Amino acid sequence: MDLRAAAVVLAAGDGKRMRSARSKVCCEVLSKPMLSWVLDACARFGLPNERVCAVLSGRDDGVRELLPAGVAQAVQAERLGTGHAVRCAENFLRAMQAAGVETVCVLCGDAPLLDETALAQSLEAHRAGGHGVTVLTACPEDPARYGRIVRGEGGVRIVEAADASPEELAIREINAGLYWFSLPYLLEALPLLQNGNAQGEYYLTDLVGMAPALGRTAGAARCANADCALGANDRRELAALNEIARRRVFDALYAAGVDIPCTDGVLIGPDVTVGADTRILPGCILTGRTAIGAGCVIGPDTQVIDSAIGDGTSADHARIERSTVGKDCRIGPYTQLRPGCDVADGVKIGNFVEVKNSTVGARTSFAHLTYIGDSDFGSGINVGCGVVTVNYDGQNKYRTVVGDGAFIGCNTNLIAPVTVGEGAYIAAATTVTEDVSPEALVFGRARQQEKPGGAKGRIKKR
Repeated sequence: MDLRAAAVVLAAGDGKRMRSARSKVCCEVLSKPMLSWVLDACARFGLPNERVCAVLSGRDDGVRELLPAGVAQAVQAERLGTGHAVRCAENFLRAMQAAGVETVCVLCGDAPLLDETALAQSLEAHRAGGHGVTVLTACPEDPARYGRIVRGEGGVRIVEAADASPEELAIREINAGLYWFSLPYLLEALPLLQNGNAQGEYYLTDLVGMAPALGRTAGAARCANADCALGANDRRELAALNEIARRRVFDALYAAGVDIPCTDGVLIGPDVTVGADTRILPGCILTGRTAIGAGCVIGPDTQVIDSAIGDGTSADHARIERSTVGKDCRIGPYTQLRPGCDVADGVKIGNFVEVKNSTVGARTSFAHLTYIGDSDFGSGINVGCGVVTVNYDGQNKYRTVVGDGAFIGCNTNLIAPVTVGEGAYIAAATTVTEDVSPEALVFGRARQQEKPGGAKGRIKKR
């Protein structure tokens, strides 16, 4: 769908009131930066990355790392107001005009609760009214510090709270910080902005009041969801945003048939999907692009990051990061799957096991106290307690390959690079340094010797 639209996202604010070395838009809501919420809303709305421009400060404040490929950048070296920030994107705006774009949205990078529905409804109102500029508005419970929307025969105007009369302060409809502009009007009006105010800044809100003088109208589109206007200027307000977003996520999961019997310590990101009849127990943190199947039990005290978990799998006191786990697996307690793991169906990875950058075949079991790194284990393998794949020689890392149906006894060291054939049996306490043939029996421990009476004098008596 060609919306004939583009967006400018204001993301040059510093983190002073957040007491952060990073930009304010990098601060996270449900473990996702506020700017990423806004950019994802633009993408879901239908704006390709090439039609989005982020206005940055030019400092090394963490914002550039958050931008998806294709998103344009403009630099506001001096923060002289929101109008000045949009001026800094003039080259982008003119390029969009040359590409046939007719309408531009200007929005804040620290408004994570704004969604694609608000974008669509406000654009529809803007085009239906034929306005030069349309402001997204909301009616929050406490409008105290927000600019008020004053409606009249000539359209709308915005009065900042500090400048409002008692009658205007009684108005609950506020400026939500999103504007749709006719691109010709925006390019015409931007050079006319003045900074004759106490702060010496160029305000984007002035473009609303200027519209009639330039032969345009200014409209307002009220968003049904008052939370769309909410931003955060300090850590307390950020915590409030987290709580609102957290409750939204829970409500959506409840509606989808997910069981969260107690929400204590549970944090679930906005991009996480969970199947019906899955139970999420206290202390769980599910973030990133995580997908959990149906009928699972996750937790307690489990963290899943950017991973996929199949139906019917349980994960107890586990950490799973950038990995894939199949159906009907048992993970934990006290298991870590580090990035790059691909675990097939029916696998058991138990107590105090760490797996890293490895593939694990169906029905294989790593029961306890084991390290599996940079390895490819087939299906139906039993791995005893205390097995270690020795993948690092101090300079390079190597892979271990174990064939289907092998048996790896307790306290075995597999010194990579090494291959163990299908059906091979490695006796306990063996150090494997050479490839093992299929169905071979291998043992490599020292012969036990006994010296009668040899312990006398060696053990201190209590």
